[in-house]
Amino acid sequence: MNIDDLIELVEQHGKSIYRFCYKLAGNKADADDLYQDTFLKAVELRFKMNPSHNPKAFLISIAVRLYKNHRRKLAWRQRIAPTTEFDAAANSLDSTTSKATPEDAVISIELRTLIQDATHQLEDKLRLPIYMYYTADMTVEEIALALGIPQGTVKSRLHKARQTMKKALEVVSP
Repeated sequence: MNIDDLIELVEQHGKSIYRFCYKLAGNKADADDLYQDTFLKAVELRFKMNPSHNPKAFLISIAVRLYKNHRRKLAWRQRIAPTTEFDAAANSLDSTTSKATPEDAVISIELRTLIQDATHQLEDKLRLPIYMYYTADMTVEEIALALGIPQGTVKSRLHKARQTMKKALEVVSP
């Protein structure tokens, strides 16, 4: 695969890869870094990439590996020299710009926040397939290929993640 093919991949799958990176990272700055690192790694691995074997899943698997490596490094650094981090989730919410009433906008933001909190409570092995399925629009087969696990495992993790989120959201709702 040459550079022109890679540029075409960015044009075809760039938006969905970025959405996936944003959901994984949780904020714009980290998502930008992960997105950039994903395509830099793709440039390095372009000779291993086969355009006929679902390049989107290949790019998602690169992003997942980079994300896991980054989290592992952060955890290691935290063990050595703990630091406190401020929660920037409230600042990362973008305001609703539709023609809805202010009450609808507040309800929408609250609902989105509840769902994001429930998703962030999931462990990585459940959260990654959820993000891949709903934000990157990947099929179960593509997720299985990207994560290197059987399709049945992907299905069971999706089911377990949905059930866990449902229970968490039912506790919050009146």
